[in-house]
Amino acid sequence: MAFAQEELLILSLLIFSLIATVSSRGAIYTPPTVPNLTNRFDHVLINQGYSEFFGHSNIRILNNGSNANLILDKSSGSGLVSRSKYNYGFFSAAMKLPSGFTSGVVIAFYLSNADLYPHNHDEIDIELLGHEKRREWVMQTNIYGNGSVQTGREEKIYLWFDPTQQFHQYSILWNSHHIVFLVDNVPVREFAHNSASSSVYPSKPMSVFATIWDASEWATHGGKYPVNYQYAPFVASFGEMEMEGCVWNPKISAASCPRSSGLSSLDPVEGQEFVKLSQEQINGLEWARGKLMFYSYCKDTSRYKVLPPECKA
Repeated sequence: MAFAQEELLILSLLIFSLIATVSSRGAIYTPPTVPNLTNRFDHVLINQGYSEFFGHSNIRILNNGSNANLILDKSSGSGLVSRSKYNYGFFSAAMKLPSGFTSGVVIAFYLSNADLYPHNHDEIDIELLGHEKRREWVMQTNIYGNGSVQTGREEKIYLWFDPTQQFHQYSILWNSHHIVFLVDNVPVREFAHNSASSSVYPSKPMSVFATIWDASEWATHGGKYPVNYQYAPFVASFGEMEMEGCVWNPKISAASCPRSSGLSSLDPVEGQEFVKLSQEQINGLEWARGKLMFYSYCKDTSRYKVLPPECKA
């Protein structure tokens, strides 16, 4: 059936509007170009760099140690822990997250020393929070220093891609100058080490962890949507693991930290390009925070009558 001229005009306007909307979203969700830090370090075989943390039966080591699937089902979650502890460094993992109804599921890549300092521990967290139907995954970052767990330093962002379709890189840079969280090499948060933050800045050796677990009590809208095991098993895939930095040796001071490989000038602990963000990285950070961040503890005046000092620095 032929369209009348008026109907064709309306249809053309609708198509043009759709194209414009898609183009606009593409511009919003295309990050600026940034340095490819993850290309500068060697990958670590998972079965060599990590040990089982928990959930033995739900850990699958694949491709001769290059990849691992961590599984959450009704019996257990699962996790890996690095064989070495680190004073500082660059830590990264490529992850592909489970799709579908994943409320209450948390996939985490983080640093912690709770085993060594149970009452005064440090922690640097990337937590990917599952979602109820038709909702997006959320990435939460958090920092604890010297047991400062009563003052959560959470920030939350939406991702600019579907993390269930392919692998994406999630990275942590931690040195004496700053902590930087990156997604596909784009900085999404920087926590500077200065006089305002020094008392809560992570400073003791930490292990690297990769886990999947049931966080029904808090993860999705404060626990409103618990894990629904009808959709289990939930599988998080890991690969391209990187751990480069100061390997902790209790007999050697951190000041003379030997790095985990013989890299010459590429030093994430004190190397010049890791001391501060480049202009390209600053552009990426401003883009991510301006477009995608929807919660920061520094803006939560209902939670804090007096904001933590680093918020005012």
